[in-house]
Amino acid sequence: MTVELITATGLAFWLGIVTAICPCPMATNIAAISFVSKRVDSPATVWMTGMVYTLGRMVAYSLLGILILQGLFASSQVSHLLSKYMNLLLGPLLVVVGMALLQLISIPSFGVSAGRYQERLAKQGLWGSFFLGIVLALAFCPTSAAIYFGSIIPLSIQHKSELLIPCIYGIATGLPVVGVSFFVAFGVHRIGVVYKTLSTIEVWARRITGVLFVLVGLYFTIILTAGIRLG
Repeated sequence: MTVELITATGLAFWLGIVTAICPCPMATNIAAISFVSKRVDSPATVWMTGMVYTLGRMVAYSLLGILILQGLFASSQVSHLLSKYMNLLLGPLLVVVGMALLQLISIPSFGVSAGRYQERLAKQGLWGSFFLGIVLALAFCPTSAAIYFGSIIPLSIQHKSELLIPCIYGIATGLPVVGVSFFVAFGVHRIGVVYKTLSTIEVWARRITGVLFVLVGLYFTIILTAGIRLG
């Protein structure tokens, strides 16, 4: 594994954490785990539910990445254009994602509707939790859409990593869920404290990441896209 790929997977992991603790995904994840946990009476089963739910999210993001990248690379012309111009597009994409994280621009929500599936899947035990993780992963909110399609997919294209980078991102999006499932199992009254703490962390993590993305994106745009040499 090259240094560049290690750096890319590290970035994918961090972006997964940022995605997971953003208000929309985090609230959805906590609601899902809390809903499922009401149907089991074993703390170990609740914790296992969080693990299986996280596995579902990882599978969803990985398969989606494979489908997108296989589709893009299936055409030799598209593959050639991506190889030639991806570096030029990376800077502007980072700026857009950074601005979205800083809430300077708005990106519409899209994806599957999870509401009608949640109760049905929650009744199906661990398998239901697995598929619930898939469904909620594909219910993109503005932040997760900006990060996944604006950063994870471009990173995967740049490093020709159809599986590893989306997989690492998917795992990271579920790690806070595993932690929350622990608190759900051993003390539901503590969820409010956990959520408040994660919300505070999320604000600063998102702002710092957004600023860095804008700065790095501007640098790449100046150096690679505009061809201007600094110094």
